[in-house]
Amino acid sequence: MPHAVARLRHQRLARSEKPFLARGAYLVRCPRCRVGVEYCMCAWQPKVSAQSAVCLLMYDAEPLKPTNTGWLIADVVPDTFAFSWSRTEVNEAILAVLADPQWQPYLVFPEEYVPTERVVHDVPHAELQAAGKRPLFVVLDGTWTEARKMFRKSAYLADLPVLSLQPDDISRYRLRRSTREEHLCTAEVTALCLHLADDTCAALALEQWFARFSRHYLAGRKPPSVAEKEALRNGTAL
Repeated sequence: MPHAVARLRHQRLARSEKPFLARGAYLVRCPRCRVGVEYCMCAWQPKVSAQSAVCLLMYDAEPLKPTNTGWLIADVVPDTFAFSWSRTEVNEAILAVLADPQWQPYLVFPEEYVPTERVVHDVPHAELQAAGKRPLFVVLDGTWTEARKMFRKSAYLADLPVLSLQPDDISRYRLRRSTREEHLCTAEVTALCLHLADDTCAALALEQWFARFSRHYLAGRKPPSVAEKEALRNGTAL
């Protein structure tokens, strides 16, 4: 069964008035992993369990972009929800997920944009378990400008605790550029959240899946050497 981001992509395509043409539109892509068919990585699809869940609020055409890394999260984290964000309409399904008593939602966003009393830096794993709750990371999936817009104009997020991350490394994502090197892509952000929640196996699987996606995707943009191509096909590329 297609995961949440794949389903959202189909919905977005259904209401498109014209075809979405990504960069490298000439490339024949695997419909499952979105990289060039010659470098398909489906054989290495991770299968892990996770105590945490992820709720992706995706900006407009984000589900259509082959470089979107929210897709990778849904590949790895079984309980991944994905919704298109709207400024004027509130999807009742989003509210239902946020209100579900099994979840403790955390909105992932930098602390400098919110009052101090809303900010948390850790996920109290033991306390949540004792309360019968699981962490639900609400991640705004878009460019930094789009994420700020979603943050400001989504009243239903205003009461959620804000998980502010403090990563040690700059982003390793080379497929799309941010104007600020400290900005991480959606998959990198979510992997950090999973580490905080002690979902170590899922966090490591997502990091590795993200790294593999980057390698295989770039191979479709710039043809690798014979040795690199063989390593990609064998799953031994570093």
